[in-house]
Amino acid sequence: MRVLVVEDEPLLAQAVAQWLRGEAHAVDVAHDGAAALERIEVNDYDVVVLDRDLPAVHGDDVCRAVVASGAAPRILMLTAAAGVGDRVAGLSMGSDDYLTKPFAFAELSARVQSLGRRSRPAAPPVLCRAGITLDPARREVFRDGRYVPLARKEFAVLAELLRADGATVSAERLLEKVWDEHADPFTGAVRLTVLKLRRKLADPPVVHTVTGVGYRIP
Repeated sequence: MRVLVVEDEPLLAQAVAQWLRGEAHAVDVAHDGAAALERIEVNDYDVVVLDRDLPAVHGDDVCRAVVASGAAPRILMLTAAAGVGDRVAGLSMGSDDYLTKPFAFAELSARVQSLGRRSRPAAPPVLCRAGITLDPARREVFRDGRYVPLARKEFAVLAELLRADGATVSAERLLEKVWDEHADPFTGAVRLTVLKLRRKLADPPVVHTVTGVGYRIP
């Protein structure tokens, strides 16, 4: 998934981003509300992890702006305000979930995963196609019963191709959903990752190139 972490404490923001990247998500970071709104306007995020007490534009105003715009991302509010009234206020303004500080990274990850599922069309917990079985929760992939160890980007690319259910996924779409905003679209990162993925999945080839369009698993 593509996730935006909005947190004005740099160390915490980096820690959250690093944890989520370890879960094979593409993560961008913003340190104030104005920067968050700019990124949300130009990027297709599945989930926004949003601190409430932000400089420039308050987190509450960011939440309201995202909801009013009809933008797609689900919002997980992350805040030190733990009272019932605070949680009710956060949810009432349109956030989808609310997590108080301090928190366990495992719980944060589980909540992000849950919100990400809601931001997409319904998909089975385990993805299966063309002899491939991918379990997002266990981070496991099997082909015809054989375990296939994949790097994080390879796993995320395969998940996007399986979710497409036979449709072609463009390289631009893969770059947006699997990498972050710092990825150079001219590096060939998608092509190289697909090449490695094909090699690990072994013959017969299952990831097909649609010339000039993208990739698909028929």
